[in-house]
Amino acid sequence: MRTGSAGEADGGPPRGASRHLSRYILGKAVWYLLALAVALVLNFLLPRLIPGNPVDALIGQYIRGGSAGQATARVYEAFLEEFGLDSSMGHQFVAYIGNVVRGNLGISFSFYPARVTDLIAQALPWTVALQLPAILLGWILGNVLGALAAYKGGRFDRAFFVGALAVSSIPYYAMAIILLYVLAVVLPVFPAAGGYSFGMMPEFSAAFILDLAHHYALPFLSLVLISIGSQAVGMRSMAIYELGTDYVNYSSAMGVREGFILRYVFRNAMLPQVTGLALSLGTLVGGALITELVFSYPGIGDLLFKAITLNDYPLIQGVTLFIATGVLLANFLVDVAYGFIDPRIRAVQMGER
Repeated sequence: MRTGSAGEADGGPPRGASRHLSRYILGKAVWYLLALAVALVLNFLLPRLIPGNPVDALIGQYIRGGSAGQATARVYEAFLEEFGLDSSMGHQFVAYIGNVVRGNLGISFSFYPARVTDLIAQALPWTVALQLPAILLGWILGNVLGALAAYKGGRFDRAFFVGALAVSSIPYYAMAIILLYVLAVVLPVFPAAGGYSFGMMPEFSAAFILDLAHHYALPFLSLVLISIGSQAVGMRSMAIYELGTDYVNYSSAMGVREGFILRYVFRNAMLPQVTGLALSLGTLVGGALITELVFSYPGIGDLLFKAITLNDYPLIQGVTLFIATGVLLANFLVDVAYGFIDPRIRAVQMGER
């Protein structure tokens, strides 16, 4: 006689649990869609709260000390009409939402007639190439060093913890400024700014790759040092907690090999760190905007700074929407992963029936 569902007989989750898990995911999706809707509204309003008219700055580039006459006034009106700034805020918002739905982020005011999507596509590889290796290397080294400190204990652990805590407490931009001053000003070992030397053309050659790496070193180092410190502190705390749990003490009393116990200790301690890695990858684009700004690195951060300086509404909206979408998507995927991994979430959902 069958006493369970097909899912239970096969060793999988029961159908009821799958149904409640689907409800959990749907509920999360609704909340994140609402958050995206709020982000869209703020993304439209906040740039327009910046004092000044973007067309004024654009016209100022054309007249360059000349007198403003009727021709300039006609150009001014033409730009207002071209960018849709001659209509009411309501009409502008409706047009903005319609363009976003169609995947059209508009045309940049300050880099006219370049499209915002093209400008983001040009800057994005620089940011990803800088941030992704720094996040991954910092995560790996930080977790290894944090686990080693928790295992060794004693003076090594105390000295390491103080150093890691001090480094992780330094903001990204402060570390960037310190390295810039020490290694580019006092000791001019590395260049102070840019993605490559002025006058060089991007090409696949040994000279350009070496120059690229020379400019890459300082921004990368400023990011990876902070990442190592923060990951090491988190991993050390989790590993120390796991080493003091009952299952470790019981296993040790039963004579279980230390290496076998440590494997489970550090696997359990890694769970929050994996979540942190997922969130770091989700915030990849906007994770260190000021670091790029300090080094004038041609990534998303530098592009956003130029857009704000020039009051470029479409470019500000495009970059901030890109960052907000990445952050929301990363958090949503982490919540979904938790729903599959953590049985307590399914239990809570079943208890709310």
